[in-house]
Amino acid sequence: MTVLKGLGEALVLFVIAVAVAAVGVGIWVAVSGGDFLHRLGIALVVVGLLLAVTGDLTLSRIGMLGARSTFGLAPEREDAGGGRVLTGIGISLFVSVPLVVVGILLLV
Repeated sequence: MTVLKGLGEALVLFVIAVAVAAVGVGIWVAVSGGDFLHRLGIALVVVGLLLAVTGDLTLSRIGMLGARSTFGLAPEREDAGGGRVLTGIGISLFVSVPLVVVGILLLV
């Protein structure tokens, strides 16, 4: 069951990323003209790489380490994902890699 929840979450994240990239590219094409599919490929590669780097909550936790230690609090728990099933590795493998692959296929 957890596998199906994880794959469903990956599909939702993939669709949201493609939709956000398509809206951004639509605005980009409306402002400056050009080929939509080529620019969508560029945007998908960029979004995929950004998700690979920031897909987990690690960066936000690092920023809070100093503040939490100042007040004598322990670091945040690793499993405090807010109900998410996918970890950072899962987001990289099942969302970022397909976004980059689809983006590269659109560029070719």
